[in-house]
Amino acid sequence: MNHFLWLLPLVFPHLSSPVILLERSDGNLFHWNHLMKGDKLVLHRSKRDWMWRQFFLSEEYTGSNYQYVGKLRSDKDRGDGTARYVLSGEGAGTIFRIDEKSGDLHATQRLDREEKASYTLQAQAFNKITGLPLEPATEFIVKIHDINDNEPKFTKAVYTASVPEMSDIGTFVIEVNATDADDATYGNSAKLVYSILQGQPYFSVEPETGIVRIALSNMDREVRKEYQVVIQAKDMAGQMGGLSGTTMVNVTLTDVNDSPPRFAYSSYHLSTYESAEIGSTVGRIKANDGDEGENAEMKYRIVDGDGKEYLDIITDETTQEGVMVIKKKLDYESKRVYTVKVEVTNTHQDPNFTVLGPFLDTAIIKVTAKDVDEPPVFSRPQFVFEVNEDTPKGIAIGTITAWDPDATHYPIQYAIDQHTDPERLYHIDPKNGSITILKSLDREVSKWHNISVLASEISKSRVPVLIKVLDVNDNAPEFAMIYETFVCENVKAGQLIQTISAIDTDDPLVGHKFVFTLSSMNPNFTIFDNEDNTARILTRRSGFNRREMSVYYLPVVISDSDYPIQSSTSTLTIRVCSCDATGNMRSCSVDALLLSAGLSTGALVAILLCILILLMIVVLFSALKKQRRKEPLIISKEDVRDNVVSYNDEGGGEEDTQAFDIGTLRHPEVIESNKLRRDIIPEMLFPYHRPSPMKECADVRDFIISRLQENDTDPFTPPYDSLATYAYEGNGSIAESLSSLESSVTEGDHEYDYLSNWGPQFKKLADMYIGKDTGVA
Repeated sequence: MNHFLWLLPLVFPHLSSPVILLERSDGNLFHWNHLMKGDKLVLHRSKRDWMWRQFFLSEEYTGSNYQYVGKLRSDKDRGDGTARYVLSGEGAGTIFRIDEKSGDLHATQRLDREEKASYTLQAQAFNKITGLPLEPATEFIVKIHDINDNEPKFTKAVYTASVPEMSDIGTFVIEVNATDADDATYGNSAKLVYSILQGQPYFSVEPETGIVRIALSNMDREVRKEYQVVIQAKDMAGQMGGLSGTTMVNVTLTDVNDSPPRFAYSSYHLSTYESAEIGSTVGRIKANDGDEGENAEMKYRIVDGDGKEYLDIITDETTQEGVMVIKKKLDYESKRVYTVKVEVTNTHQDPNFTVLGPFLDTAIIKVTAKDVDEPPVFSRPQFVFEVNEDTPKGIAIGTITAWDPDATHYPIQYAIDQHTDPERLYHIDPKNGSITILKSLDREVSKWHNISVLASEISKSRVPVLIKVLDVNDNAPEFAMIYETFVCENVKAGQLIQTISAIDTDDPLVGHKFVFTLSSMNPNFTIFDNEDNTARILTRRSGFNRREMSVYYLPVVISDSDYPIQSSTSTLTIRVCSCDATGNMRSCSVDALLLSAGLSTGALVAILLCILILLMIVVLFSALKKQRRKEPLIISKEDVRDNVVSYNDEGGGEEDTQAFDIGTLRHPEVIESNKLRRDIIPEMLFPYHRPSPMKECADVRDFIISRLQENDTDPFTPPYDSLATYAYEGNGSIAESLSSLESSVTEGDHEYDYLSNWGPQFKKLADMYIGKDTGVA
């Protein structure tokens, strides 16, 4: 198979003619035979079909024409124009184009070696007429020559470094690193040299490695802490015309313990009241240290002074201050000024800097005690008493004692802070401080009572009093939970059906010990005490039957072993259930047993259908009954004028049922005499007379009142609001009532002459009644 070759003419001084080195695509080099004929180089090589001139291409070409790469030519090309060259591979047709006739290869785009350093292509010659290849395709490589078009770039835009202060010259600080995208194997385009642009004379940089070092000794952090160093990297070995890049190095001097602590003053004056509590703060002092971090950590201590017994100094690790506190109560009457000598030292010392002097300092502190009216002082910081929970009321459980430290010795009054004893369980004698019990105590409610006792004369003081309530055996044990279990019908005698346990709110010193027994001999079940505060319930017999007894209640007596012995009886519910052969419960219902024993599925379905049919008949009958119309009291609607008033009151609620007098249902005979009928006109109606305007509706009002009384006393009236309609217009109407009922009763009692005064529309009616009345007369 043929291969494309790199053709590189090299001139060697010791040879009389040029030597042609050819590099195959596999990287191997070999010589060609050559002859010189005048100015032309003639190559001799047998069995070779391809010929070309050049295969290197410069990057970043800026010419206006396509960049010429080389010429491809096959020795089978006779030059008669029948050969056609075809290019394929990387960039063929886009980056590289070939002249089909001449075989000239051009680059159509500007190339960057840093993006791609070489391209592999294939070329083949075809017969233009037949379309057949003149020879197989051959591969060749186009390499891109590098130019210095990339400046050095540091791996970081800003470097951060730290170095201890007072470091020696040459101490390593940091190593910076820059890279150049140009070809390091070709020329000096990627050969870098480092230099320092800013940061002298404190730092230096090695030109080849980029290592930054200390260049000045005794650099003190307390004078200057931070430095900014600018480093430059330049290619072309630092020569003129080379490209460069810079970076910033922020160097911080770290602290070393080279500064001892120092007090600002040789003596300090503090004051506090003699009533200051132990541990309270008197004041703060601070020494100065130019170092930082752990090198500035200090420790204060009292080394001498007459107040060493009363005062102490503590180091505040956060602020590095010395906190003067009360170690023992001060007494203005016995001593007014307390003096101590305080020493401060560094906790972390560097042996390399001990030559700078002792890393400690001292100062005198004077504390003045100020007089106050001191409150009563208790004999103890707190009092603890114990009392049994069954102690009777009025019994003293302890005494609180206090005295007045002042010379006046005022009498002291004792009292319990009621906020600490809200239930008023205790009382203290205001004079002698004796505490007694006011109410019964219960340890199960509260084991400890924490109260505060006040002692006062001019001022007050308080002391905590802790009262521990001791347990007595006053509670009986009981079941730990509500137990409900079951027993199988096919159970055997002696089988375990339940394990029970108990709890007791008491807390004996030796722990609980419960005893389980049955309240009486039971023929069905027995109990076995496990002696670990649990017991097992066992069957005494076999063959339980749900028909005979579905539930058993087993009373269990639980007793404790403390004094006095307490006991209680708890009941265990045991249901008789149907179980399978392995003891798994299937059913505990007696109803299910009866159904399964006496009725089949078909019978149950028939019963349900019958019930459903009966319900449908009842519903239908009720509907028909509601739709049935009552016989009207009046034959025609035209014979009466109904005045119906609708009230939007639903009724039937709680108020209506409460307001209903149930007594009328219990004694209906009482109101029977007052009952009125709704189908007749009341008897209290009188012959017609023209009423006065004030009393024109009196008969209607009386009619309504009588009907209300009837409804209130009627035992058959429903206990909810209902609408009652009456066909009665009252005597106050000019036309009187048109009711046929009233007409039939009182027809002859009225005079109808006034009908003729009503107008033409009532003429026919007047003729009927007046004529009738005249005929009767």
